[in-house]
Amino acid sequence: MTPLRERLRAALKPAMKARDLSAVSALRSALAALDNAEAIDAGAVKAGAMEDSAVGLGAAEAVRRELTDGEIEAIVRREIDERRAAAAEYEQLGALDRRDRLTAEADALAVLL
Repeated sequence: MTPLRERLRAALKPAMKARDLSAVSALRSALAALDNAEAIDAGAVKAGAMEDSAVGLGAAEAVRRELTDGEIEAIVRREIDERRAAAAEYEQLGALDRRDRLTAEADALAVLL
């Protein structure tokens, strides 16, 4: 089975071509959440003197964190849950257009799990 991140990326292009704004928004948001989760902890970077720093192209880059398949799935499920919870709140407020948009976004992500 194809990894979830690849399925998310693969689904983005057809959604863009179909002009499915809900799916595009959900897919971009999920991919951004994954990228953010892979970012290194700023507190973990050791601050040192300028003369101790590396020099050259790419010297300041840090290795990003690798997410497991389970962590990726958990992040996408959290994105779905957040959208469904917000949709329920909008329904109580009578904002049915926003509810429908968030429900469509959650459904677009749920299909890929």
